[in-house]
Amino acid sequence: MAVATGERRAGTIVRQQRRWQVLLQEKATLLALKRSLTLPSPSALADWNESNDDVCGLTGVACDWRRQHVTGLSLGDMNISGPVPPVIGNLTRLKSLDMSRNFLAGQIPAELSNLRGLEVLDLGHNQLSGGIPLSLSELVSLGFLFLKDNQLSGPIPAVLFKNCTILSVVDFGNNDLSREIPLEASANIFFLNLYSNRLTGKLPWWLANCTYLYLLDVEDNSLADELPSGIIAGKQQLKYLHLSNNYRFSSHDGNTNLEPFFAAVSNCSQILEIEAGAVGMGGRLPSWLGSLLPPNMSHLNLELNEIQGPIPADIGEMINIMLMNLSSNQLNGTVLASICALPKLERLSLSNNGLTGMIPACIGNATSLGELDLSGNALSGSILSGIGTGLVNLYLQNNQLSGEIPVNRLAECMRLLHLDLSNNSLTGEVPYMVSGTNIIFLNLSHNQIRGELPRGLGDMQQVQAIDLSWNNFTGTISPQLGLCRELEVLDLSHNSLTGVLPSSFDLLNDLKNLDVSHNSLNGEIPANLTKCTSLKHFNLSYNDFVGHVPTIGVFADFTFLSYIGNPRLCGLVVRRNCQRHRPWYQSRKYLVVMCVCAAVLTILCAVGAWKIQDWLAAVQEDMFRGRRSGGLSLVMKYKYPRITYQELVEATQEFNADRLVGAGSYSRVYRGTLRDGSMVAVKVLQLQSGNSIKSFSQECQVLKRIRHRNLMRIITVCSLADFKALVLPFMAKGSLERCLYAGPPAELSLVHRVNICSDIAEGVAYLHHHSPVKVIHCDLKPSNVLINDDMTALVSDFGISRLVMSVGGVANPADVGASTANMLCGSIGYIPPEYGYGSNPTTMGDVYSFGVLVMEMVTRKKPTDDMFEGGLSLHKWVKSHYHGRADAVVDQALARMVLDQTPEVRRMSDAAIGELLELGILCTQETASTRPSMLDAANELDRLKRHLGGDTTATFEDIDDLA
Repeated sequence: MAVATGERRAGTIVRQQRRWQVLLQEKATLLALKRSLTLPSPSALADWNESNDDVCGLTGVACDWRRQHVTGLSLGDMNISGPVPPVIGNLTRLKSLDMSRNFLAGQIPAELSNLRGLEVLDLGHNQLSGGIPLSLSELVSLGFLFLKDNQLSGPIPAVLFKNCTILSVVDFGNNDLSREIPLEASANIFFLNLYSNRLTGKLPWWLANCTYLYLLDVEDNSLADELPSGIIAGKQQLKYLHLSNNYRFSSHDGNTNLEPFFAAVSNCSQILEIEAGAVGMGGRLPSWLGSLLPPNMSHLNLELNEIQGPIPADIGEMINIMLMNLSSNQLNGTVLASICALPKLERLSLSNNGLTGMIPACIGNATSLGELDLSGNALSGSILSGIGTGLVNLYLQNNQLSGEIPVNRLAECMRLLHLDLSNNSLTGEVPYMVSGTNIIFLNLSHNQIRGELPRGLGDMQQVQAIDLSWNNFTGTISPQLGLCRELEVLDLSHNSLTGVLPSSFDLLNDLKNLDVSHNSLNGEIPANLTKCTSLKHFNLSYNDFVGHVPTIGVFADFTFLSYIGNPRLCGLVVRRNCQRHRPWYQSRKYLVVMCVCAAVLTILCAVGAWKIQDWLAAVQEDMFRGRRSGGLSLVMKYKYPRITYQELVEATQEFNADRLVGAGSYSRVYRGTLRDGSMVAVKVLQLQSGNSIKSFSQECQVLKRIRHRNLMRIITVCSLADFKALVLPFMAKGSLERCLYAGPPAELSLVHRVNICSDIAEGVAYLHHHSPVKVIHCDLKPSNVLINDDMTALVSDFGISRLVMSVGGVANPADVGASTANMLCGSIGYIPPEYGYGSNPTTMGDVYSFGVLVMEMVTRKKPTDDMFEGGLSLHKWVKSHYHGRADAVVDQALARMVLDQTPEVRRMSDAAIGELLELGILCTQETASTRPSMLDAANELDRLKRHLGGDTTATFEDIDDLA
């Protein structure tokens, strides 16, 4: 008995010694691991040292119940940097490894494959790069794999999903993974997160076998498939389905039938969220949508699709819905009062559709509603009913709302942060601050509001943007605005404000955009504005400022375009010398002359006031037609007339060569006469050209979404299997290229050239900033601009343009296909330099092309002219002559026309030519970020056009010749 007891004790001691030796070995591995890590401070992992033998008690270390082996390592959120140490592979008994939320970089080491018993691996929220190692497929016990929020690239190894049959949670979100999702995987997966990668192909069908699927998130990829009705059918555990921002998830029956998808959703009894925005799905929402969807659903996002028809009447039965986003579709009808019955609704967005009627009165009583976005529709009536006191964000811009702004009601919205009522027909006054002091964004622009600026604007100490432009505000600008220390954007332009620019604006340290143009402000430019170091856009144009224009600090970056229309300003920037004059009261002759002039002007103004008002109204109406959203609804209401192939054959005399007016890479254009006698241009696709169908489809996609007086509109389409054509209005004067180089010189006077440039800028600015979908033209040049009988310019040829959804400026492949993915966009001479380095098309690329076009309009030199060789370009040529020798680059026909004018008109014309050249130079700067936006260019050209129109001759009377 004693011998047996002694043997047991001896065995125990041996086992303890072995266990101690193993722990000492693993301690050595941990210390080596610590030495391999870059720790944030010496105190980090301080207990990991040679003197501490309590291995299982070390920070972040866990052992098995017998304390024999290290089985868990938790080093997450410790600000550790450097690579993942391969020495971790020596801890062969690890079951859990967590190094998430650090700053680890480099590749995932292959040595992790030594951890054959590993069940949980979390390396998420780091800066890891490279591919996912194939060696991870050897971790056959792995159940949870988190690699999200890194910079991993390459494909997802198919063998990983195939071998790791226990794998149930996979989170690879927010990386740079590409290619297809593996076609084979375990049915045990219940959490699959692959959002924000570059995955292509379709959803694999093995997902249909994942009975307990809980989350499927493939947002922000390039997948192309039908809506996954079969995959999600019967998934009783599915709660989150995220498909948004992919190439396309079309609905059934040729993207026309949404019922199968929502029928499958209705059988997912636990589903909470459906994210399916910007996937190109079409069809009508089922009439039973609200009553049959699972009652727990709280989140429905179907924005940026092609859904048509009215909002289902039973939508009010979705009693647990908290977010509903149906914006940017093709919905029509009215905003249903049943929406008011949704007790938990917090965010409602129906913007950019074709909704009509009034805002339901009950919406203002929705106590949970924090965000209401009904912008970009055709809603009418008062806004009072849409204002609930619990609102945080209210967007009603770009509608047809009228009446006064209910300031009393808005004053009760103490939580309001964003208020946008712009581009409506609101009237009346806003006597005091329109909401609580927490507001950060206020836009009342493009209305008919009168009276003084609201009192108490200075109390909005959190406000970041105030836009009150294009109204009828009068009075002075309050110095209290200087108290808005967070203010970044202040736009008070196009009003009737008087007085001086407050010197308190120097307190606005974050101010980036200040526009007070088109008012009646006077006085000097406050010198202390030079302290506003963040100021990027500064516009004082068309006021009555006096004195010297500062040139120090941020003012060194502003050009004369910021000061146009202030004839009493002087200095180098405005090209007018500052001279000392005796005060007027010391010159009796001056006083007499001024009195006589004032009397004459008063009489002239009284006689012609009504004509001037009519003229201004007409110009403004033309200028801003199409700037409001809602073009989508117009397209829906517009029914294209049917036309047959035979009618086009007759109209073009069997496409006779005598009728040919132009030919391009993918099409030919014929002049045609329809049976009703109307002249049209028939653009016939050349089907033998490889990219012609894609070009035709792209142009149709663009033309059906946009409507603006300076953009070519579509009359109808003839599309057969072997014949495709667009029918467009016929422009008798042809292209701008023809007018510029083949037409009589007298056809293009300076006024014509400025007006044409302004028209082009207006059209492209609409594409970039105001259309329902942002469009990048990609091939702006004179041959793609058409001129009608009254010399109005229309931008045409959208064959290689790109449609870009406005949210975040993200390209939407569902709309554009791959028309520009693998090609250099544009025509030689008009292509911006960044495209040559592989940059994707941007609006700044169009600005560059426009700048080349503007210089071409002044010089009558093509950018491909034989003179431009050896590094010399049109931009460099114009810029080298701009100071002192501008007449050397001006078209001689234009120069002769200017010389034939009176001295006063000649001085104004010379200044206008200088402004055109400078605008062209600014738009063609090599660095894209330094170019103005097309909206800025359109605004500058509009101001120049108005002055050349004859109402502001005095503005240019003191401008010297360019020197």
